[in-house]
Amino acid sequence: MQRPGSADSRSAWDNDAFDDGGITTVSAGIYTYNPDLNMPTEMTSDVYVASGDNQGDSNLNIRTTTLEGSGIWFKVKKGLRGLWGTRQTEDTQTDRELYIRTTIRELVIYVFFIATLCILTFGMTSSTHYYYTKVMQELFVDAQFPDTKNTFKGMTTMQDFWRFSEGPLMDGLYWETWYNQKNVSEEDLGYIYYENKLLGVPRIRQLKVRNGSCEVHPDFQEEITACYDSYAKAKEDTSPFGSENGTAWVYHTEDELDGSSHWGLLDYTYSGGGYYQDLLDTKTKSLAIIKNLKENLWLDRGTRVVLVDFTVYNANINLFCVVRLVVEFPATGGAVPSYQFRTVKLLRYVTTYDYFLMGCEVLYMLFILYYIVEEVLEIRKNKCSYFKSVWNCLDVLVILLSIVAFSFNIYRTITVDSLLGKLLDQPLTYPDFEFLGFWQMQYNNMVAIVVFFAWIKIFKYISFNRTMTQLQSTLSRCSKDIAGFAVMFFIIFLAYAQLGYLVFGTQVKDFSTFQESIFTQFRIILGDFDFHALEAANRVLGPIFFLTYVFFVFFVLLNMFLAIINDTYSEVKAEISMQKSEFEISDYIKRGYNKVLEKLSLKKDRIRDIQDAIQTADLNQDRHLDWEEWRLDLKMRGIPDAEIEAVFAKYDQDGDMILNENEQKKLKADLERQKMELENDKVELSNELDEMERDKSGATTPGARPASARSKGAVSHVSCNDSANESDDDDEDRPISSKNFVSRDDFQILARRVDRMEHSIGSIVSKIDAVIVKLEAMERAKLKRRETMGKLLDNITEDERNGRSDDELRREQMERLVREELERWDSDASIASTGRRGNRPQSGRSTASSSASSNRVRVPGSHGNTSSA
Repeated sequence: MQRPGSADSRSAWDNDAFDDGGITTVSAGIYTYNPDLNMPTEMTSDVYVASGDNQGDSNLNIRTTTLEGSGIWFKVKKGLRGLWGTRQTEDTQTDRELYIRTTIRELVIYVFFIATLCILTFGMTSSTHYYYTKVMQELFVDAQFPDTKNTFKGMTTMQDFWRFSEGPLMDGLYWETWYNQKNVSEEDLGYIYYENKLLGVPRIRQLKVRNGSCEVHPDFQEEITACYDSYAKAKEDTSPFGSENGTAWVYHTEDELDGSSHWGLLDYTYSGGGYYQDLLDTKTKSLAIIKNLKENLWLDRGTRVVLVDFTVYNANINLFCVVRLVVEFPATGGAVPSYQFRTVKLLRYVTTYDYFLMGCEVLYMLFILYYIVEEVLEIRKNKCSYFKSVWNCLDVLVILLSIVAFSFNIYRTITVDSLLGKLLDQPLTYPDFEFLGFWQMQYNNMVAIVVFFAWIKIFKYISFNRTMTQLQSTLSRCSKDIAGFAVMFFIIFLAYAQLGYLVFGTQVKDFSTFQESIFTQFRIILGDFDFHALEAANRVLGPIFFLTYVFFVFFVLLNMFLAIINDTYSEVKAEISMQKSEFEISDYIKRGYNKVLEKLSLKKDRIRDIQDAIQTADLNQDRHLDWEEWRLDLKMRGIPDAEIEAVFAKYDQDGDMILNENEQKKLKADLERQKMELENDKVELSNELDEMERDKSGATTPGARPASARSKGAVSHVSCNDSANESDDDDEDRPISSKNFVSRDDFQILARRVDRMEHSIGSIVSKIDAVIVKLEAMERAKLKRRETMGKLLDNITEDERNGRSDDELRREQMERLVREELERWDSDASIASTGRRGNRPQSGRSTASSSASSNRVRVPGSHGNTSSA
C-alpha cells in the first residue's frame, strides 16, 4: 500500500487550514466546491501532479487556466452586482436567506452613510452658537432705556424707537472705552464686547406708504384729509421727502440696494428697497446722524417698518452673527418690535477639524453618488412601479436635498470670499450678509430635514423583523378608521376654532387670528391653556367654551382616537404572535454561530479519535505504532483513507512506516494543543450565542443546528460530508484555484477513488437494466395472457355454436389451455431471471426476484381443482 510522502503532508492538521472559515481536512487540496453543479464534489477538482510526467498534465493545466480566467470575470461581475445589489434588484422573493443577507449588507452601508451625515451635522452647530446668540440678544434686545427703563421688546411708540437708537443701539455698537473709562486703542475700535468685530457699518432702512393709499368714509372726509393704509408694495411711497437730498430722504429700489425682502411679524412681506441711512465707524458721528434724522422727522405717519442691519464676526470661534432689528408701525398706530439673530458659520475651513469635516463632506457625496447609481438601477428594473413605494420616494427626496445642499455649499464659499474682498477694499460700507445669513439658515433647515428623513429611513432596512413591522402594520391597518375619525374630529375642532376666534379674537392674543385659534386649541388638548384670559374676555361664553371643548374633544374624541390605535395594535400583536416564525436576522446570525460551533465539535471529535487510536492501535504493546495498526484502528472509527495516510506521513519523520515513541509524543502534543484551542473557541462562541438567546427573550431559532455532529447520528467524519454541509449553508461560490498542487501518491489515491465510483455507477446501471428487463418480460406475459383468454372465449363460443354441451370435455380443454399458458409463463420468467443474473456485476447484490411461482389459478367449474406453477 503506497502512501503520500511526508513532505507533501506537513499541513495535514495545521490550524491554518481550519482558520479559513470551515473544516479543512487533510485532503483539502483535493476536495473543492463546484459552483456550476451547486454541490460538493471530490472528483472534479483541478489537481496538478508534482512530477509532471502524467500525460493528462497539459489537459489539466489548460482546463484550470481557462476556469481561472472565467473565475476572475465572474468575481468582477459578482462584485459589481453585489456592490449595488438591493432587495429590489435581486431575486429575494423565494430565498429568505438571500433577503436577510442583502438587507444586512444594505443596512451596514447605510449605517456608515448616516454616521457620516451625523458627523457633518454635529460639526455644523454646537452650544457655542446658542451662547453667541444669547449674549448678542441680551446686549441689544434686553438692554433698558436710560430714562424709561423700557427695553426693545417693550417698544410701543416711535419715541421708544428713538430712545432705543440713541441709547442701547449706540452703546451696543460702539465699545470705545474700557470698564475703567479709559479709551481703547485704535486697533481695538470696532469690537463689540471687545471680541466681536463689527463688519463695515450698520444700516437703518425704512419703508413708507403714500398718503391717500386708503379711502376715507364720506362722513369723515371733511375732518380726515390724510389716510395711510397698511403696507403693500403697490402702495409704497417712492417720492423724496424732507430735505430731499441724501440716501435717507430719497427712495432706492431693491435692485439698487441689492437688498432682500423681509417677512414681518404682522404677516407683511416688506421689499428690499426704501430710504436708508448708513452709520459711521464711531459713536459720536453715528449719534449725530441719529439726532439729525430725529429732528427732521424721518419717521412719520406713512412709515410702516424700520430695519436696523449689521453683522459681527468673532474670530475666536469663527462665527458670524447677522443681526436684524425690526420695528413695524401698523396702520392702527403703535409699534411692534421683532428681531433676528442668525449665528452662522460662513467660513467653513479654518481649523484641522474643519478639514476633517471637508473629508467627511467628500465621503458623503461619494455615498450620494453610490445611492444615485443604486436608485437608477432600481428604476431601470422596476419602471413606474418604483415610485409606488414610499421608501423609494424618500430615497429620491434625500438625494435631491443633498445635491441642493452641496450646490449651496459651493455657492456660499464663493460668495463669502467675494463679500469679504469688497469689505476689505471699502471698510466703511455696509456689507449685506443678510441674504447669505438667510440662505445659510435655510441650508441648516434643509440638512436637518435630510437627517430626519435619513433616520426614518432606517425602518426600511429593519422592516424584515416582525417586531419592527408593528408600527407600520398598525398605522396601515387603521388608516381607514383614522380617516373617518379625522373627518368627525375636524368638524368639531374647526367649529370650536371659529367660535373662539369670533368670541375672543379682539381681546385674547391666543385667538387673535384663526391660525392662532387652531394652535391654541391643540395646546389646550396638551394642557397648556389660560382659562382666566377666556373668562375675562367673556364671563359667560368663556367658561362654556372651555368646558364643552374639553369634554367633547379631550374626553370623547381623543379617547376614541386612542381606542382605534389600541384595538388595531392588539390585533396586529395577536396576528404576529400566531404567525409562523420566518427566517430573521437573529436566526441568520445564530445559524452562523451554530455552524461554527458544529464544525469545531467535528474537528474536536476527530482529534479525540486520533488520541484514542494512539492508545488502542498498538496491539502488540511494543510502543511502536506501525502503519497497519494505525490504519485498521482509524478505519474502524470512520476516518477516510486519505486523512489516515496524510496524518501518518506528517509525523513519520524517518519514513519507516512506524511511529516511534518520540513521534507519538509529538503527535499527542499537537493534538492536545489543537484540542485546547478548539475548546476555547467553542466556549467563546457559546457565550456569544447565549447572549443572543437572552436578548431575543424566548424567540425560536428555526435555522439552528446542534453543536455536535454526533447528535446527527454521523458515524464517520468525512471531509466530503463537511463540503456537503457547506454547500447547503454557504451561498458564496468558491473559485477554483490553479495552485492546489498534490503529490503523485495523492493523485493515485484519487484515481482509485474514481475507479471505485465508476464501479459503483456500473452496479447501479446494471440494476437499472435488470429492472427494465423485468418490466419487458411482464409486458410480454401480459400480452400472452390476453391472447390465451381470447382463445378460451373463442373455444367456448364455438362449442356453444356447434351445440356441444359436454361439460367434462369443455373442462378438459380449458384446463389444458391454462396449463400450457402457465408453462409458457414459467419459461419466460426463468429466462428473464437468467438474463438478470448474467448482466449483474460480480460485486453487486441481486435486487430482482426471479420468482413467478405461488400463482394459483382456479378454473371455473373445476370443483375446487387448482393448477399452479
